[in-house]
Amino acid sequence: GLNFIDLMVRQGNIDNPPKTPLVPGFECSGIVEALGDSVKGFEIGDRVMAFVNYNAWAEVVCTPAEFVYKIPDDMSFSEAAAFPMNFVTAYMMLFEVANLREGMSVLVHSAGGGVGQAVAQLCSTIPNVTVFGTASSFKHEAIKDSVTHLFDRNADYVQEVKRISTDGVDIVLDCLCGENTGKGLSLLKPLGTYILYGSSNMVTGETKSFFSFAKS
Repeated sequence: GLNFIDLMVRQGNIDNPPKTPLVPGFECSGIVEALGDSVKGFEIGDRVMAFVNYNAWAEVVCTPAEFVYKIPDDMSFSEAAAFPMNFVTAYMMLFEVANLREGMSVLVHSAGGGVGQAVAQLCSTIPNVTVFGTASSFKHEAIKDSVTHLFDRNADYVQEVKRISTDGVDIVLDCLCGENTGKGLSLLKPLGTYILYGSSNMVTGETKSFFSFAKS
């Protein structure tokens, strides 16, 4: 799988970066080829997905069994490799932190990204949840059916959200930082939940940029 954290690692925007040379990647999928002596619950030949601490972009990967999960027969390896980090992140934010319940509303930035799409899919499992999403306009066609209200990230989405929901939203999921943090806070209902889970605006091209993050 390829995630934004891989770009952060490549550009040196993480604490305690690993020494080079290294094999990138934190999630993968494949077939179990060998088992440790004390491993239970898996058999050689099982189709699985897994979390790893680097080294995922390899033909053979070794990781503790507690970070390995079987996948359904109808799930492709490509789907499985893109699943763990995005959906675990989305699940923890919505259900472990924000306590998403029936009838609530969510604003998610980068709705066309991996976590954004996972958020939309998980929200659909709870009745009457309204999802407001921002995304680049070229992604709208692909994700329009999974988001209740979709806005261009460069447009005045604050006024559009307020026009639809005058009280604002219950949950804001912000992976952008910068000026979007202020906008998100202005849309948050009293006692709502604001989760800052990323900082994609920190990275500009091939260089480090902490300006956007500092503006938060």
